[in-house]
Amino acid sequence: MKFKSKKVMIAPSILSADFACIGKEVARLKEGGADIVHCDVMDGHFVPNLTFGAKFVKDLRKMSDLHFDVHLMISDPEKYVNDFIKAGADSITFHYEAQGRPEELLSAIRSANVMCGLAISPDTPVCEVEKYIPMCDIILIMSVYPGFGGQKFIESSYEKIKNVKEIIARTDSKTLIEIDGGVVFSNVSDIKKCGADIIVAGNAVFGSDDVKAAIENLRNL
Repeated sequence: MKFKSKKVMIAPSILSADFACIGKEVARLKEGGADIVHCDVMDGHFVPNLTFGAKFVKDLRKMSDLHFDVHLMISDPEKYVNDFIKAGADSITFHYEAQGRPEELLSAIRSANVMCGLAISPDTPVCEVEKYIPMCDIILIMSVYPGFGGQKFIESSYEKIKNVKEIIARTDSKTLIEIDGGVVFSNVSDIKKCGADIIVAGNAVFGSDDVKAAIENLRNL
C-alpha cells in the first residue's frame, strides 16, 4: 500500500489513546482528519515497556480503514512480522538496533505488499543505516528514547532529518521520513522544514479537547 498524497501526513500514536474506549478513539481520529494510525508495539525487552500485540491490531483493523503504521519496538522482529501483516498492517517499521539483517526483513515485508520501514534510535548515527535508506518505504527517526510517551524532543534530531533528506535526494529514492517523539505545536514547524513527511504525535492529539483542531494545527503550523 502506497500513500497517494505527498503532503505532510499526521500519524497520531494510539498509545496515547484511552484503551477503555479504543473504538471511539479511532473514530475520533478518522473524523479529525488523521492520515495514519501509528501503533507502537513494545515487548518489555527491547524497550522497558509493554503495550500490545498483533491481535490488538487485528481487532482495531475492524474499526477503521485508515492506514495502520505498525512500529515494532521489539527484539527479534522477524519472528512476528507475519502476524502483523495478517492482522492488517499497512506499513511495518522495525528497529535497526534489533535486527542483524535489515535488508532481508525489509524485502520480506515489501513482498507481502506492505510498506517497509527502518527505525533508528537517538544514539544510532545516520551513517550506520545510509545504505539501507533506499531499500525503505519509510525511515523512522526516533526523536526521543523509545519506550515511553511524553518525553522531550531531542534537538539533534533536526540534523538527522536533514542528513536523511540529503541521502534520499542523492540516491533519488522515494523513502519517506517519519519523526516520532516529543512532537508538540511549538516544534512541528521546524521539524517539517527539515524535511519530515510523516509526523507522529501522541499527547499533542489525544491530550487535546479538540482532536480535529489539534491535527489541523500539526498539519498547518
